[in-house]
Amino acid sequence: MSIDFQHSETRENLMRAFAGESQARNRYTFAAEEAKRQKLPLLEKLFTFTANQEKEHAKIFYNHLQPLVGTTIHIDGGYPIDLYPTMPEILRAAQHNEYEEHDPIYKAFGDKAKEEGFQAIASSFYGIANIEKIHGDRFGAFAQLMEDQELFSSGKQEAWICLNCGHIHTGPMAPAVCPICHEEQGYFVRLSMMPVTVPRD
Repeated sequence: MSIDFQHSETRENLMRAFAGESQARNRYTFAAEEAKRQKLPLLEKLFTFTANQEKEHAKIFYNHLQPLVGTTIHIDGGYPIDLYPTMPEILRAAQHNEYEEHDPIYKAFGDKAKEEGFQAIASSFYGIANIEKIHGDRFGAFAQLMEDQELFSSGKQEAWICLNCGHIHTGPMAPAVCPICHEEQGYFVRLSMMPVTVPRD
C-alpha cells in the first residue's frame, strides 16, 4: 500500500522518534554530568558517547521530514523520568529504554513505514533499532559490573586502558592512579570494552 506522506502515520512516527531521540540525548547528557559529579569519568564518557549517537539518530529521523518543511506535526507520546540517585539505577533505566526503542517501538514504526510504502524510512527505523539494542547491551554490561562491584576489578588478569592518556595496565585491578598522567582510577576501562580497539599480540 502506498499512502500520501502528508497524511501518513509514518510522518507522526518520525516526529515521535525525533522527540524520543532528542530527549534521550538530554537524559544521557544529564547522566554524564552526574557521573562526573560521582567521580566516574569512564561512565561520563560512556553517556556522552551514546548521547552523541542519539543526536545523529534524531537528525536522521528529522531529515526524513524534509518534504513537510514549514508544517507542524502534533503528536502524543510518553517519555520516561529517570532521575534515579545511583549510577546502577541510571544505567539500568537507560538499558530498559534502549531495549524498548529496539523492540517494540522502532520495529513497529519500521513495519508501518514499510506498509505505507516508505522503504527508505523503514530501513532507518530497522537500522537504528539494531543500534539501540547495542546501546542497551552496553548500558547493561556496565550496570552489571557496578552491581557486582567489578567496574575496576576482575577475578583474572585484564588489560585496562586509561581514557585520559591511553596508558595500558595489565592486572586483576585498574590502578588507583594512572602512573603516566596521574588521573584517578575512574578513567580506566577494560581494553576489551573500548569503542575502538587495536588487536594486541
